[in-house]
Amino acid sequence: MAHLPHTAHTGQDDNATMRSRIRRHDWNQTPLGPPEQWPPALRTAVDMMLHSAFPMFLAWGPDLVFLYNDAYVPLLGQKHERALGARFPELWAEIWAEMVPLVDRALSGKPVYFEDMPMTVARRGYPERATFTFSHAPLKDDAGEVAGLFCTVMETTRRVAAERRAAFELTVSDALRPLASGEEVIATASALLGGELRAGRVMYAEMDQATGRFTMPRGWSRDGRAGLPPNLQPRFSLDGFGPAVGAALRAGDVVRIHDTAHDVRTIGYRSGYAADRIGALLVVPLVKSNRLTACLGIDCPQPRYWSEDEVQLARDVAERTWSAAETARAQAELRAQRDRSRDIFDTIAEGFAVIAADWTVLEMNAEGLRICRMKAADVIGRNHWEAFPHTVDAEPGPMYREVMRSRVAGSTEHTHVFPDGSRLWTEVRAYPMQDGSIATFFRDITDRKLAEEKLVEADRRKDEFLAMLAHELRNPLAPISAAAELLRIGRLDEQRVRQSSSIIGRQVRHMTRLVDDLLDVSRVTRGLITLARAQVDARAVLEEAVEQVRPMIDARRQQLSVRLPPPGLLVDGDKARLVQVMVNVLGNASKYTPEARCIDLRAELRAGALVTSVRDEGIGMDQELTSRVFDLFTQAERSSDRSQGGLGLGLALVRNLVELHGGTVGCSSPGPGKGSTFVVTLPLLHEVPPAPGAAHGAPPAHAGQPAPLRVLVVDDNVDAAETLGLLLAAHGHEVVIEHDSLRAIDRARSVAPHVCLLDIGLPEIDGRELARRLRALPDTAGAVLVAVTGYGQQQDREDAFAAGFQHHLVKPVDLGELTRLLDGVAAALSASACSSPG
Repeated sequence: MAHLPHTAHTGQDDNATMRSRIRRHDWNQTPLGPPEQWPPALRTAVDMMLHSAFPMFLAWGPDLVFLYNDAYVPLLGQKHERALGARFPELWAEIWAEMVPLVDRALSGKPVYFEDMPMTVARRGYPERATFTFSHAPLKDDAGEVAGLFCTVMETTRRVAAERRAAFELTVSDALRPLASGEEVIATASALLGGELRAGRVMYAEMDQATGRFTMPRGWSRDGRAGLPPNLQPRFSLDGFGPAVGAALRAGDVVRIHDTAHDVRTIGYRSGYAADRIGALLVVPLVKSNRLTACLGIDCPQPRYWSEDEVQLARDVAERTWSAAETARAQAELRAQRDRSRDIFDTIAEGFAVIAADWTVLEMNAEGLRICRMKAADVIGRNHWEAFPHTVDAEPGPMYREVMRSRVAGSTEHTHVFPDGSRLWTEVRAYPMQDGSIATFFRDITDRKLAEEKLVEADRRKDEFLAMLAHELRNPLAPISAAAELLRIGRLDEQRVRQSSSIIGRQVRHMTRLVDDLLDVSRVTRGLITLARAQVDARAVLEEAVEQVRPMIDARRQQLSVRLPPPGLLVDGDKARLVQVMVNVLGNASKYTPEARCIDLRAELRAGALVTSVRDEGIGMDQELTSRVFDLFTQAERSSDRSQGGLGLGLALVRNLVELHGGTVGCSSPGPGKGSTFVVTLPLLHEVPPAPGAAHGAPPAHAGQPAPLRVLVVDDNVDAAETLGLLLAAHGHEVVIEHDSLRAIDRARSVAPHVCLLDIGLPEIDGRELARRLRALPDTAGAVLVAVTGYGQQQDREDAFAAGFQHHLVKPVDLGELTRLLDGVAAALSASACSSPG
């Protein structure tokens, strides 16, 4: 290294200096080659670096070969032995991704400066967090081109850690100060320390001096499982971590284990540490009065280096946790005696006052004045009954007088209405004092009382609804039961059979509507309804609604006047749901209007909206009911026979569906007995002339009696399957019935059905899996699969279609809908047969 200038003698062993190491290094094994061939710019930079008392390094050439001075050696740690002549990216591989943009900037000729930059380095065999202040400067070769970088760096880890520790300790103090229990203190401190040290788990254990074993009130873990490692019981000994660890802690020494897999103190216990996912461990003992009182343990799942700053931080938090926990427990004991100790009255978070034997108010705390909405001058020194005249005959008055007389504590609840109309509920307690006065505590319980009132009202409405539901479901069961009994007897003529069948059909349809209403309102209120939006003719909606409700109105001999809007007014919406809205409104008007009275339906265009009003001459309602008539389960007062029927769901559905369409609905009534008016407003799209011929029905696509089909019915409910089979057979179809899903597969192979009606809730394999298997069989691949089930939610329909079903029918099956479905299948088969060649 004759080409490198000598430095003055410093008294340091020359073999230990970086100048000596650079001279002795075999540079032929590096991209730089022998030093005598180094460019002058590099030799000059190396000489400047070696003369500097600041930690410096340089990286030269395309490979960024690393050279550094003596002051930089402590920053390398164990890397020092292999750092000289190494490639920068390989030497500091763990931080290279962070350094790339900074190095690129320096190599592009621009200086770089960073202060207190945090990095996770591995210079002692384990990851550790460190901070550095450094500057990168471009190094130019003899031609003036950037050939490397020059870095001056200072490690600021200790200073930054000290500053961070001070800030963290302030955070811990602020967090622990308001806590009321030792367990909360321990849990909070553990969570803060675990987050600060990026630990996996923090355990604070306290010694039971009687048993010599430890208990852990609370703990913290990053994965949310606050508690002991799995191999430790609620009461455990330190020797569970190894005798050497236990002995050190009993001696008051901090246990610092960077890698439990290689530390001699954990020999024989490594499998336990591995099972508990403890790769590194730091335990701080707390010795009080020469006795081990508690331990604070921090562990991580991977090995890591515990720095002196981290050890000191753990010590500080351990001491602070112990002190705060003890303080909190002492304060908890004081709070338990606060009703009997006058010394702490001003610290309680409720109203407090002292009333002398002559009823003079001696003192009242700030919370008491806030609750009473008064100032100290208006209360203290005044007679209690003059300051609070409303309590003389109200609940607190007799209670106070009885406590003053009997010297026995008392309590009560009191409500007071302030001049602005607001109401206050208070819980009041009074205790006799030794000097003849009484101490009273009172707190605001208004929110609790209001919540209780709402719960009582909700409970009342729930009971009313359940009674209503039971009544509405029992009503149709009576005629169904009677008609079924008549059919069972079997001595009926054909007319009676048809009559019984009609009764059962009507009542089943009524029950189905009740269940559909319940499901409908559930879906709507939970936001599960998806509107099938299209351009809908408003006039057609009203005409269809009138057609549906007409039988009910005619049966009650009511007069319905209708004024429809002009044709061509379009609404963006779901036609079926809009018809449902108007049917519910008209049905409600008919239900609550006496027989032979009038109902008026009017629809007109106002300011780009369709305004539809339904006015009736019914029972009307008071103002309070009009404000909540669209709430769930709300109905007008009705007689005990509940002759109008229904569950109080219709108008709730109306409001939700109208709002889904961007509209509004309102109700008004002059009063009971004076009728009601409901107004539905929907936004319109635009006006268009009606399509030619739109009013005329389209001719049927084909005529004639559809051909019979082979139908496979699969249902584990024997009665349901048999009755459905009888109905299909009565319509001329060839029916095969199975109650077992696996046997149904074999049966389907033999009969090759045109249509399969499958229940979903089957044993062994459910209907959806059965549909998938039938769809995979050659004999049933072309069959029409129909789900027949009691599950009618939108998700149930989507699951059925995803399994291969083409149709989804909800029990009890609408026979008219099923008949139309089968007729369509038969017609398609006939058309296919006619179009086939030959």
